[in-house]
Amino acid sequence: MTETAFYRERRLPPYVFAEVNRMKLALRKQGRDVIDFGMGNPDLAPAAHVIDKLKEVAGDPRAHRYSASQGIPALRKALARYYERRFEVGLDPDREVCVTLGSKEGLANLAQAVTAPGDVILVPDPSYPIHMFGFIIAGAAVRPVPFESPEAFLREAAHACRRSIPAPSALVLNFPSNPTARVVDPGFYEEAVKLAKANDLVLISDLAYAEIYFDGTPPPSILQVKGAKDVAVEFTSMSKTYSMAGWRIGFAAGSARLVDALKRVKSYLDYGAFTPVQVAAIAALDGPQDPVAKARAIYKARRDVMVETFARAGFEVPSPPATMFAWAPIPERFRDLGSVEFAKLMLEKTGVAVAPGLGFGERGDTHVRLALVENEQRIRQAARALKALF
Repeated sequence: MTETAFYRERRLPPYVFAEVNRMKLALRKQGRDVIDFGMGNPDLAPAAHVIDKLKEVAGDPRAHRYSASQGIPALRKALARYYERRFEVGLDPDREVCVTLGSKEGLANLAQAVTAPGDVILVPDPSYPIHMFGFIIAGAAVRPVPFESPEAFLREAAHACRRSIPAPSALVLNFPSNPTARVVDPGFYEEAVKLAKANDLVLISDLAYAEIYFDGTPPPSILQVKGAKDVAVEFTSMSKTYSMAGWRIGFAAGSARLVDALKRVKSYLDYGAFTPVQVAAIAALDGPQDPVAKARAIYKARRDVMVETFARAGFEVPSPPATMFAWAPIPERFRDLGSVEFAKLMLEKTGVAVAPGLGFGERGDTHVRLALVENEQRIRQAARALKALF
């Protein structure tokens, strides 16, 4: 076999985070303490009643058989109850809901389901990598759309619909945004649905951070817009809301046509999540929501400590209104380095790890992303380490 890269492998650029990750590993092998804000890997534990339900169901010998790729009916019904309770949106759990192995898998498999080679897909820049590379792997051409403001983003998307050849077939939305933490109001989604219907677009909304918000107003769902289910599918996740990242449970909900396409692809690829995990997810969705509020308060407190202490150290971090991330511009005197070299410099000189903004798109190269996954004491420790650099 020759050593040339395979077709889909060639479509993927070098992993932007790889060099920083190698540095983190090398420093830890040297015994250095690394304060890691790089990966959005929650450090909080799921609620006790969720873990207890997992243990209980795992004790049943019948629970270890194959599950269903679209998810067990009881979990799909629990997700429908969540949408009714949280957004006043009615969902048919049989036709309009599919359980996924986390939202990342769902997004990637939906891309496989709805994309033909050469399709043009509109994706925010910067954006979470799977929003772009899920479609690139599927053979699409991705057109980045800058997000300066909600209005400007929709204008740029409308311009792309008029100018792109072939015309775009899908538009990805992600609010609250990873990495930028930007939020939008229901009016934004109303205009997005109008745009989609006028241009025969599929709308793909990633709402993974729906429950991590800090400034009062809960983020809306695109499915709250009248007629959205004609053109939109929305992904949610248990990972951040319920601190169940490693459990790999998420959902697609919305357009029956799009959900059915996802189910069909998944039926060839997996047998669904482990049944005890799905039953435990029901316990999380239907049970007490105090742990969600507690986690939100913890992330808010960490945000406030980071913004305050980093500013005193000379690194201005804008206060994010939502998500578990802060999106920080590189200080002016380091701007020429770009985000990768700046992240490497921070790691080498201070032991503080961040994610280079370039990993989220070309327009992210002026920023770094910091995940709120270290406790307040460690955040203050990081600020003291940063002071010498800044």
